[in-house]
Amino acid sequence: MRILRLGSAGSDVMEVQSALKKAGYSVGGVDGIFGEQTKKAVTEFQRRFGLEADGVIGGSTWRPLHSFLLGYDVYTVRMGDTVYKIARKYKTDPAAIIAANPTESPENLMVGSRIKVPYDYDVVSTDVNYTYSIMMRNISGLKARYPFLQIGTAGYSVLGKTLFYIKMGAGPHHVFYNAAHHALEWITSTVLMKFTEEYLRARAFGKQLKGQDLSGLWSKTIIYIVPMVNPDGVDLVIDGLSSSNPYYSSLIRWNNGSTDFSHNWEANIRGVDINHNYDAAWEESKEAAEALGITGPGPTRYSGPYPVSEPETKAMVRLTRNSGCSLALAYHSQGEVIYRDFMDMAPPQAKTIGLRLSEISGYALEKASGISSYAGYKDWFTKEFRRPGYTVEVGRGVNPLPISQLAHIYNDNTGMLLYAAQASLK
Repeated sequence: MRILRLGSAGSDVMEVQSALKKAGYSVGGVDGIFGEQTKKAVTEFQRRFGLEADGVIGGSTWRPLHSFLLGYDVYTVRMGDTVYKIARKYKTDPAAIIAANPTESPENLMVGSRIKVPYDYDVVSTDVNYTYSIMMRNISGLKARYPFLQIGTAGYSVLGKTLFYIKMGAGPHHVFYNAAHHALEWITSTVLMKFTEEYLRARAFGKQLKGQDLSGLWSKTIIYIVPMVNPDGVDLVIDGLSSSNPYYSSLIRWNNGSTDFSHNWEANIRGVDINHNYDAAWEESKEAAEALGITGPGPTRYSGPYPVSEPETKAMVRLTRNSGCSLALAYHSQGEVIYRDFMDMAPPQAKTIGLRLSEISGYALEKASGISSYAGYKDWFTKEFRRPGYTVEVGRGVNPLPISQLAHIYNDNTGMLLYAAQASLK
C-alpha cells in the first residue's frame, strides 16, 4: 500500500479514516482527504502502538493499522488468559471471541495458541467509496468473525481479480443475489455486503433481523451472493485510470479522449457493458445500441463482440448453473424500481413474488422496455430457467449515488432480501 501523509487523497485515505473513526479516533470526517485532523488521529494511533508519531502512514504504521481495517486482531494466549480476560483487554464482547474461535475452550485456552479477537465494531465499511480492495478486506474480516461462512471463487475479471461469491445457509432451496454489474453502481456492493454481515451476526448470536428469526431460514435456504461482478470497472470509476493499466490508451480512446471515468463508465475494463452481454435477445441489444451510434467499446451499452464474451459474464453464467438457484436478484442503481419478467417467459408466481417485493421495499414493479430490456442478467436467468428473476434499481439521483444514501437504501432492501430467500420455498 502507498505511503499516506498530509495532502494525500483517495479511497485508501477514506478507508483509513473510516477504520480510525470506528476505533474511536476523531478524523474530522470520512472524506478521502488527509487533512490536519486525520494527521492528528494517525499520530495518536502511532503513539498507542509505540511508533514514531510523525502522522505519516508508512510500512511500520500500516502493520498495526491493517488489523483495524480487517476488524480483528490475532492474539497469542498467555498463562492465565481466558476469553473473558482477553475481551476486557480489547474492550470487546466475549461472545464475539467465542464465535470467531469455535474450536477453543473459553475457560481453558492453550498457552501459545493464536486466537482471533474481533474489535467492537462492524466489519463492513458503510461510509466509504467501496473499492474491490475494501470488499476483499471486509470478506476476510467476516470470515474471521464467522468461520462458518463459506467463500468461493466464481471466476476472474479481465484484469485477473477474483470474483468472490459468498454462500450462507444449509438448505435445499437456493437463491442468488449479485451487484455491481455496472461500474458506476458500486453502492449496490455495499448493500449486499452489509446484508451479509447482519445476516451472519443474527445467525451466530441467535438474534433477529428485521424482526425475523433466521434459524429456520438458514436450515432451509442457501443464499449465494456475488457482491461485485465488475471489480475492474468499479476501481476505474473510484480510483481513476492508472498508467500501468494494460488498456490505458484504449480506455482513453473508448472514453472519447477523456481520462475521467468517474461519472459515466458502466462497462468492464474492455469497454463491454456486461449487463448487455448475456445470451438473451443479445442481437436485439446490439441492434438497439447501434441505432444509438454505439458500435464498439465504450462507457455503456456496448454488448460485446458476441454473447457471454466477457470473463465476468462467463463466471456468472457458470455459477448460476452450478448453484441451481430458484430465484435471482440483480442489484443496480438508480430509480427505486424492480423490473420483472423477460418476453413473458417468467412463471406465473414471478408476478406475485414481485408484487410482494414491491410492497416490502416501496419500489415500483415494472417491465423494462427499449434497450434496457435486452441481454441483462435477469433476462438471461428468466429465459434460461423460467424462474423468477428481478433487476432491483436502488436509490434515486445520478450515478454514482453518494454513500450518504446507503442507510436509506439498505433499510428499503433488507426486508426484500429476506423475503426473496423465503419466496423460493413457496
